[in-house]
Amino acid sequence: METSSESNSFYQSDKRLAFLLLCLVTFLLLYTKKAFIESETAVFEFLQDRPEGGYLNILSAIQFVTIPVIYLWKFTVIAFVIWVGCFMFGYKVTYSNCWSIALTSEFIFILPEFIKIIWFTLVVTDPTYNEVRMFYPLSLGNFFEFEEIGKRYVYPLKALNLFEPIYWAVLINGVHAFARKKLKIAAFIVFSSYVLLFVLWLLFYIIVYD
Repeated sequence: METSSESNSFYQSDKRLAFLLLCLVTFLLLYTKKAFIESETAVFEFLQDRPEGGYLNILSAIQFVTIPVIYLWKFTVIAFVIWVGCFMFGYKVTYSNCWSIALTSEFIFILPEFIKIIWFTLVVTDPTYNEVRMFYPLSLGNFFEFEEIGKRYVYPLKALNLFEPIYWAVLINGVHAFARKKLKIAAFIVFSSYVLLFVLWLLFYIIVYD
């Protein structure tokens, strides 16, 4: 059984090294997906020598460059949300600790990207561009034809996937490790802060999507 000190050490790894590793892995997975899957689709090949192809290339370049910026923003927001949750319940978990929890938990989402590459490399070997763009492993979106539902539901259905509750569990374990309180209290903190805002964000997205 994992001790509290062992759990702390898991979340207290070198932030800079962990962040660089996450960015590097994300960069490699994104490059693999674009170079060996998206670029092989009929639509991408058709647009490659047209003006629209240049636009796609610019968007791809922006995606690569903004990887660390997006992660920094995401961890900053999530850490703040969790820190506020801890503060409201009177538990002394520092903002730095919350940032470490958010950073460490993010590695969970590397797995679905890896699965996606394997899926379109070994299973569905001739996908369309939209199939690649819309697919997210083990998500509710896989039960729907995106062409038959409103576009406002595409992102929420992809966001509701099996990896999300696993991510919540890692967040809960992180709060539990630093707060040194009962696991159910850490779960209540995460569900009343991050999970609540996550659900509200999806509802807001559906309502305001134009």
